[in-house]
Amino acid sequence: MEDRRIRDVVIVGGGTAGWIAAAAMAKLLPDYVRIRLIESDAIGTVGVGEATIPQIRRLNGVLGLDEDEFIRETKGTFKLGIEFSDWGRLGESYIHTFGDIGAPIAALAFHHYWLRAKAEGFAGSLWDYSLHYAATSRNRFGRLDRVGRTSMTGLAYAFHFDAGLYAKYLRAYAEKAGVQRTEGLVESVDLNGETGFIDAVRLKSGERVAGDLFIDCSGFRGLLIAGALGVGYQDWSRWLPCDRAFAAPCERVEPLLPYTKSMAGEAGWRWRIPLQHRTGNGHVFCSEFLSEDEAATELLAGLDAPAMADPMLLRFTTGRREAFWEKNCVAIGLSSGFLEPLESTSIHIIQSNISRLIELFPDRSFPDANRAEYNRQVAKEFELIRDFLILHYHQTERTDSEFWRYCRAMEIPQSLQDKMALFAETGVLYKEPEDLFRDASWIQVMVGQGVHPRRWHAMADRVPVDQLNNLMRDVRTVIEKSIDPLPDHGAFIDQICDARQ
Repeated sequence: MEDRRIRDVVIVGGGTAGWIAAAAMAKLLPDYVRIRLIESDAIGTVGVGEATIPQIRRLNGVLGLDEDEFIRETKGTFKLGIEFSDWGRLGESYIHTFGDIGAPIAALAFHHYWLRAKAEGFAGSLWDYSLHYAATSRNRFGRLDRVGRTSMTGLAYAFHFDAGLYAKYLRAYAEKAGVQRTEGLVESVDLNGETGFIDAVRLKSGERVAGDLFIDCSGFRGLLIAGALGVGYQDWSRWLPCDRAFAAPCERVEPLLPYTKSMAGEAGWRWRIPLQHRTGNGHVFCSEFLSEDEAATELLAGLDAPAMADPMLLRFTTGRREAFWEKNCVAIGLSSGFLEPLESTSIHIIQSNISRLIELFPDRSFPDANRAEYNRQVAKEFELIRDFLILHYHQTERTDSEFWRYCRAMEIPQSLQDKMALFAETGVLYKEPEDLFRDASWIQVMVGQGVHPRRWHAMADRVPVDQLNNLMRDVRTVIEKSIDPLPDHGAFIDQICDARQ
């Protein structure tokens, strides 16, 4: 029987995407699979700071990384959510946390009881019943798995870290696991005259690197997936109109917040990511409504501390590839598409796509069924994340600028229309299998942006009013008792994973 196993995997491009791919494949694929990564120090990476979501802890767990060492090596901090300021209304803010609101009761989501209690007049804000909000509002952090003996889950968290240091950290891991790195620039691609598959890439040095499977981590250029194989791109800028971003680090700011900040402006938004050695700042904006000079000026004027470098400009078009796996090439990272960093999803998309590729790992016959299922799953996840991002822009009451008036009036995908209409009418959310975001995330952003359900589920009416009142009070009491012992976020890092020691 012919041996059709894939032997040689060639990754074109390093950075976060390339080294996540290399590390994960080296860890999970058999030893007979040789992995070679080609990158050039002459090509810079996009990331100047990264904010993540809790799924990154799964990747770290699979790789067997020590979390405290990981934080020290990347000069990272912990993240419990994202604060959105001036998105729904000027002067208002809310936090999209990574945790649940309260806890389900009799298999019914807590927010239905909250809706009824609010109508009865004895419930406060939705976030009064959030463990994570209580922690972020006091800058507290600790590794808390559960809330006492209750059914409430503990603190779900992610990280902020330096993207360059993260890639360096993963490179060391991958090279130790046997990945071969080649310094060089890809000058051309050899395609098979019969199949159209990629046979090899040719480097500027003259070296020819052949492979069975090629991973395109070349960034926006899509050197293999677009340049060699001609796969097209779906432009989603009519729904997500921002097309530029400036990034600039500034000196560390105290206190060290356990969350990312997202502050809406005239024609986009600014981010703030706290790291141990500095603060990452950026301004995502739409060039149709704000010039690059104005955007850079706005970014620098809004810094909390002196800038450490001039703003760096990134131009992009939000959208995705028509196909992510074409012939024997899989696009990972920016070469597969771009969804702006509003909800910190870029690294998750990388790791989830690598996970899918490993699950559907082919042989050298490259079955159509593997490729089709991969493309279906990735496309669906991109579309669901897209809808979640559009929600932030479209569901706003702001009319103070042309940009926000456009976002309010734009026609949104039917999939998002249906989700918003169902929640607004009934408080019910429908969870799709490929949806990255849990119900708790959709609920917090819906309510935070001003979608208030007109009714609650009938099951919530089974609880007597006095018992419901006690229940709401007890949840708040349990949260307070759980947060009080937690240390300050900065103090926790100083004690456990201080990169400055």
